[in-house]
Amino acid sequence: MDIVYPKICLVCKKGLKGAPNIDNLVCAECWGRIKKNLPPFCHSCGRHLNRENSIKNICLTCLRHPLSFDRAFGVCQYEGVIRELIHAFKYAKKDYLGFTLSRLMIEFIKEYDVPIKFLEGIIPVPLHKARLREREFNQAQILCNYIGKEFNLKVLDNILIRQRYTKTQTELENEMRFLNVKDSFLVNRKEPINGKNFLLVDDVLTTGATCSEAAGALKKAGAGIVFVLTLAN
Repeated sequence: MDIVYPKICLVCKKGLKGAPNIDNLVCAECWGRIKKNLPPFCHSCGRHLNRENSIKNICLTCLRHPLSFDRAFGVCQYEGVIRELIHAFKYAKKDYLGFTLSRLMIEFIKEYDVPIKFLEGIIPVPLHKARLREREFNQAQILCNYIGKEFNLKVLDNILIRQRYTKTQTELENEMRFLNVKDSFLVNRKEPINGKNFLLVDDVLTTGATCSEAAGALKKAGAGIVFVLTLAN
């Protein structure tokens, strides 16, 4: 099997046999090149905060575009190794990467004491049913399942619905991203979320438009605090 299907790093493509690696998927060298987000964090979008471009712990971008969630937390910077792994996870049908990538999120929650103990549940940002058929799985759902299991949080995967098919956000400029996802989410049952606090999970936060729209739908349906956790931003 090693001859026909040798284990290679998903990033640099070097052989993993006998080399330090993570889950027989990524070599230790590539894994070590993942750029983590470091404090101080913007109290809105969760990115590393440059004090020179901030007011009261909020970056200028978030001041110009207030977001509907209460606070976001981003684990890594969306570049280099983590970008390649996320692309492999989402678009190359390597759903097994969810276990490895979720560990980064779990470690972040523990290291920075994300107030997860005050939350009643965890919700994945949903895909539209057409895109779900195309991709065959929701990457946010997979990440949610591992995080929920680690912290004994119930995963509510059938509450938030993506009711409108939208263009992929990567194809759009920042301003258009907010218009693209407007009114695209619907809560189909209000009772389980009314007055409760939740963690909303997705793989990437760029402008925050998608997570903001999803959080807004949850709050309109009666949810209390909505935090966001993404693998990268």
